[in-house]
Amino acid sequence: MIRLKNEKQIDGIRRSCKMLSAMYRELIPLVKPGVETMELDRWARLWIKKAGGRPAFLGYGPKNTPFPAALCISINNEVIHGIPSRRKIASGDLVSVDSGIELDGFISDQAVTVEAGKVSEAARKLNRVTLECLHKGIGAVKAGDRLLQIARAVHGHAVPHGYGVVRQFCGHGVGFEVHEDPQVPNYPHGPNLRMGNGLVIAIEPMINLGTGEVEILEDAWTVVTADDSLSAHWEHTVAIVGDHAEVLTDPLESLAFPH
Repeated sequence: MIRLKNEKQIDGIRRSCKMLSAMYRELIPLVKPGVETMELDRWARLWIKKAGGRPAFLGYGPKNTPFPAALCISINNEVIHGIPSRRKIASGDLVSVDSGIELDGFISDQAVTVEAGKVSEAARKLNRVTLECLHKGIGAVKAGDRLLQIARAVHGHAVPHGYGVVRQFCGHGVGFEVHEDPQVPNYPHGPNLRMGNGLVIAIEPMINLGTGEVEILEDAWTVVTADDSLSAHWEHTVAIVGDHAEVLTDPLESLAFPH
């Protein structure tokens, strides 16, 4: 069931989103070669606590295998849901960071892919095209239009570059819970509802250098490319307010891409 949000509720989600983006602005410069991903997660937990929020991802999921961290950190062939560990980031890595904050009962969601050190030209292009896919998807959010316009925009931009679009995972409604209806796919399939006032969704292209096929590792969370190719992931939380789309999370690409 899709739960539309009223003006007061969207304002609560907006405040959570602004807190999340503020956290990212301090976190992204720490994503660099030699840093353990576990240290980044520890830093994020402390930051969120001090800011008065709660890590929305920590403890999320099935009771027998809840997600054990505040950040999903996925490197190179890891698409999403990577678990922070003692692994050290290396120069040339594509590091996707995904997180959410619960603030006063309202939840935000945002992901960025950071280029650590000097990355290959192939990695840089993949990352930039994935961000472009996100912008194309956001541009397709219009009151009165159909949801799958987002998928057509994302898919239509990625495929001409020869990239694979992940199909097994997708964007989603957000705001009251980490994942809500509707699903927001990155390729056109499934229900095609009409978008309208009060819809709040997370749009998140997951684009692979190879095929779109993925596998889940034995930890029950980490999703990797089936062909071991690189993957990139960008995400914003977007609301339809009245008749227009508002991106509730802030742009962070100037921090994620080295100058």
